[in-house]
Amino acid sequence: MPKPGEHKTVQARILKYAEDIGWTFVPREEAEQRRRFDPEAGPKDKARAVSLFFDDLLDTKIREFNLRYAEAEGALPGKFRHLHTDIYGNREFVECLRNHGKFFDHEENRERDLVLIDYDHPENNVYEVTEELAFNNGHYGVREDVVFLINGIPVLVIECKNAKKPARGQRTIVSNIDRACYML
Repeated sequence: MPKPGEHKTVQARILKYAEDIGWTFVPREEAEQRRRFDPEAGPKDKARAVSLFFDDLLDTKIREFNLRYAEAEGALPGKFRHLHTDIYGNREFVECLRNHGKFFDHEENRERDLVLIDYDHPENNVYEVTEELAFNNGHYGVREDVVFLINGIPVLVIECKNAKKPARGQRTIVSNIDRACYML
């Protein structure tokens, strides 16, 4: 009889808890499809050059929350992909998550605050959770065990490790988080 691993002892429970409190589970295959993975590519390359976001949902919510937003579809995820991969890029992204990002209103010829998450009416947001979400920035590739997304934006990554192998697990967590931060 096989011993329980990380998925059964930790990951599956987190996913169940998330569903119990109202997050929608997105199966890995659907998450890959929504991020436009190349089904023909090999395992190492299929996450290369794809979005970190569920672009269609993100675009829908941006237009719902920002009625004057008129940029082309995919413009904002494209902007996010070009943020610096350092503390300054992280700061800029956090400002966007706090709804302090900006977009240009061409009709009124002025900047407006960009709303990504409706904090005043949380029921207007889409809360999703998925597992085994692969990221690749061209240099590094990782697969995160559990990822929580709000409106198609990854906001929380959980790396699950088997309690029976703490030293190896801790090194892997640090390595994966370091690589993920480099990618974002």
